[in-house]
Amino acid sequence: MTSNLPAACTRPACSYAAAVLACLVTVGLAWPLADWIDPANLVMLFLLTVFLVALRLGSRPALLAAVLNVLLFDFFFVPPRLTLAVDDVQYLITFFVMLAVAIVTGQLTARMSQQAREAVLRERQAHALYEMARDLAGTFSVKQLAELTRSFLRQTAGIESHLWLPDSRGRLRAEGQSPDGDVKLATRAYERGEPVERLGPTGAGPGTAFLPMTASGRSFGVLQIDADVETLRRERPLLTAVASLAGIAAGRLHYAEVAQATQVGMESERLRNTVLASLSHDLRTPLTALVGLADTLALAQPPLPPPHGETAQALRNQAAGLAKMVNNLLDLARLAAGGGMAPRKEWQALDEVVACAIEQLGTALDAHAVEIDLPEDLPLLEFDAVLLERVLANLLDNAAKHAVPGSAIWVAARCLDDRVEVTVSNEGPGFPAGLDLTMPFARGGLRAGYGLGLAISRAIVEAHGGRLQLENPPEGGARVRFDLPLGKPPVLEEEAA
Repeated sequence: MTSNLPAACTRPACSYAAAVLACLVTVGLAWPLADWIDPANLVMLFLLTVFLVALRLGSRPALLAAVLNVLLFDFFFVPPRLTLAVDDVQYLITFFVMLAVAIVTGQLTARMSQQAREAVLRERQAHALYEMARDLAGTFSVKQLAELTRSFLRQTAGIESHLWLPDSRGRLRAEGQSPDGDVKLATRAYERGEPVERLGPTGAGPGTAFLPMTASGRSFGVLQIDADVETLRRERPLLTAVASLAGIAAGRLHYAEVAQATQVGMESERLRNTVLASLSHDLRTPLTALVGLADTLALAQPPLPPPHGETAQALRNQAAGLAKMVNNLLDLARLAAGGGMAPRKEWQALDEVVACAIEQLGTALDAHAVEIDLPEDLPLLEFDAVLLERVLANLLDNAAKHAVPGSAIWVAARCLDDRVEVTVSNEGPGFPAGLDLTMPFARGGLRAGYGLGLAISRAIVEAHGGRLQLENPPEGGARVRFDLPLGKPPVLEEEAA
């Protein structure tokens, strides 16, 4: 009877016209049967029409069909025919029940039909999101991520989209085609982790939404959606899901890049340490011979003539410096390999090690007065005297090289709870900002050097369970502080008289 109705009408006028046409078709089918079928039975045909209109066209066309069918039934099939007059009051009850049943049936049917269509749409969207998640799992670049996201939203919802992704400095940039968007709004959504919208003056028409691509509690970019306001509201669950999937994929790419960079850095560091260890070991033997020959020339008897003697002395100093650098490289390579710096701790006095370090430097401290401030009641400490003497010698040597000529160098110590803090300070330009000089080969650029002394000193202090820090005090100069565990020194028993 109504099989020729369209499956769906996209415009309201089309839906209402189809409902009217369905009612007229029902009248045309029922008219030849009016002489053989009781009017009460013909009512069922009109109710069926309302049901089908509600199923196909929705609730409002079904309401129109219900009212129109009651009027058409009265006009064509209730005596007197071809008029809206009624000669039997019982037909008024029939009209009322017919109208009520048509309206209730139509509304329920339309609601169930709408829910069914929404369920089918949700199922399609869920399947599409699953396929998108599967495709995103195989992406290897942000370009692929942007293209998949853009293609999915265009095919699924007819929406144009763009991705804003952070660069190495954390600033958002458009991936692929440059969108007609506001980088400030995208940055706000990225930093706050909340959606931001840009609508027209009336709150309707075209609009733009910036959805943060969040995963694991942080944002990895922003999804920009360009659509009308009604579409943005209707498709918000889908858009939020897409932004979440894109954020997970962007996070995976980010962490994969970080892991790759870390692995490359570790391999580079391992290769560098291997090369350093190999070269240092191979250079050690000829350097030992070179230092010995330089000492022989410098200490030869009778002494060499002045020009040759100065050359021999310079050769001796350079050979000694080169040998010291090679030894530092070997120590650094052993530290990087995780061994070779196990301290042999014994309970000793700190002032003795300070004196030995000053004596070891010899003439390097002639231009500076070294002032020592150690408490008289400073207890014994457990440390490796050879290694700690090397730390103090490195710090004093650096302090002398970078201090104002003729200025003093201070060595002080004090007890802090369960630790002893040792400081070495000078009057000079201080440490350069933004540079960690305790890293291997880090140099401040003030004097010549290899950038190994502070790195080895930090490793020695950390091997003793302490920590080494560099700082520039407010009064000027530079200061290096490190601490050692205080511990409990053994009790010395008095000898019997």
